[in-house]
Amino acid sequence: MVRQEKAHVIVIGGSIGGCIASLAIAKMGLNVIMTEETDWLGGQLTSQAVPPDEHQWIEKFGCTTTYREFRNRVRAYYKKNYPLTKEAKANDILNPGNGWVSRLAHEPRVALKVMEDMLSPYINSGKIRVLLNYKVEDASTSGDHVTSIAVQHLSHTEKITLTGDYFLDATETGDVLPLAGVDYVVGAESKKTTSEPHALEQENPLDVQSFTYVLAVDYVADGNFTIKKPEQYDFWKGYIPSFSDLPLLSWYAANSADTTTLKEFTLFPNEERIPSLFTYRRVLDVTNLEEELYEGDISLINWPQNDYFLGSIIDVPEAERQKNLHAAKQLSLSLLYWLQTEAPRLDGGQGYPGLRLRKDVLDTKDGLAKYPYIRESRRIKALYTITENDVSRDTKGYGGIRTYFDSVGVGSYHLDLHHTTISNRTFYNPSYPYEIPLGALLPIRVKNLLPACKNIGTTQLTNGCYRLHPTEWNIGESVGYLAAYAILNQIGVHEVRENDTHLEAYQKLIEGKGIQRHWPEDMDLN
Repeated sequence: MVRQEKAHVIVIGGSIGGCIASLAIAKMGLNVIMTEETDWLGGQLTSQAVPPDEHQWIEKFGCTTTYREFRNRVRAYYKKNYPLTKEAKANDILNPGNGWVSRLAHEPRVALKVMEDMLSPYINSGKIRVLLNYKVEDASTSGDHVTSIAVQHLSHTEKITLTGDYFLDATETGDVLPLAGVDYVVGAESKKTTSEPHALEQENPLDVQSFTYVLAVDYVADGNFTIKKPEQYDFWKGYIPSFSDLPLLSWYAANSADTTTLKEFTLFPNEERIPSLFTYRRVLDVTNLEEELYEGDISLINWPQNDYFLGSIIDVPEAERQKNLHAAKQLSLSLLYWLQTEAPRLDGGQGYPGLRLRKDVLDTKDGLAKYPYIRESRRIKALYTITENDVSRDTKGYGGIRTYFDSVGVGSYHLDLHHTTISNRTFYNPSYPYEIPLGALLPIRVKNLLPACKNIGTTQLTNGCYRLHPTEWNIGESVGYLAAYAILNQIGVHEVRENDTHLEAYQKLIEGKGIQRHWPEDMDLN
């Protein structure tokens, strides 16, 4: 028997965007049902094990008030619960892992705890109901409206049909869009379609960005924690990608300063100043602790060497999808085995057997993240599509930040495209800080389904800068308030943008809730 559940808003996906959309809706006094495929809420921050990628102004401005609250709560959690040194406790901008990719590199479990704490008043009061381990299975529609969405539990036969006024797709790959008949794109668009200088000549929906299975390790200098040789190790050890003359499992990867060249890396900090990948996403630095609580620093391995680009997991047959997911796991485990046994050391030796797979850090049996780190999703065909011409410094020249009459937030990150599955291209270009136009959040046709993750109206290229943590957070929050505003005012979400009075009222609402819509006019863009 299929159970029926109803709420004002149904949020499919407990990603960053899904969680914060749910929080915004509940704050407006409405009821939410949020489903999540894994048993951890928080998406990139938790189940995908990716510390926040942020812009250079993040400590002062350029994010929503709730995102700043999250960051403050993470630091407060360490200061309250961990035996930090006096220096660490006194550090207002504490970076728990001192990772160099993030100003706030921290353990996924801490992010999970903070996210749950922020949601807890609304979960405990019943405003938000969370269904963990449920995957979207089907959707029903009537004309241009979604009428219900069916979800299936992953470990037993229970199926639930969910109904509401609005439905939010906050899944990592836009899973609701094809089921609900929402017009969308995926993969690489053509120059003819987007007018982007760096788009491909021909579109290819299977040419999507690589995804990664992150794993957690620590290092115990005199230990030997070498894992069993992965079944695909020999393949990955010998695999030479099209963009290199060296094996993928090496200390060389694409140079972001010039993606036609390779850059050398190594494992640990060194006198030769070769970049250290262990400290890249290190999430716990024991020098911040006054007690010997951890045997060694903890780092998350999410490197160019374990980006999987041999096939897509979007809009391919299920057998192919599972094959690529398995191969991506094998790649990450093969990278670890190579590091433990064969990786060249700067002292002339080989291998670091003291690297230990920390299954407990990510709460999984295989030590890999609960869900792959997804960089690219299906993307709605929106009323407004953000292109390279809106954000690229090269394309815009000295044009500066593009402003939108319907802005609902801000963000900033490079145009960062990881190697794709068909052309194997990579793209890294400086961008201006950007705004989030409401038009990019509105499907061209469907009236009551909204994107709340990485599935907004961007191109493949601009997805490369709109996909990061603070921007996804802002997207989810703005979409949550949009759905709530529409319900409470008994209008459609498209009318909010079309009607000047409603647009002004909605923008005033989100500004009052702490959402920054424009960048400071006097900020230094250099």
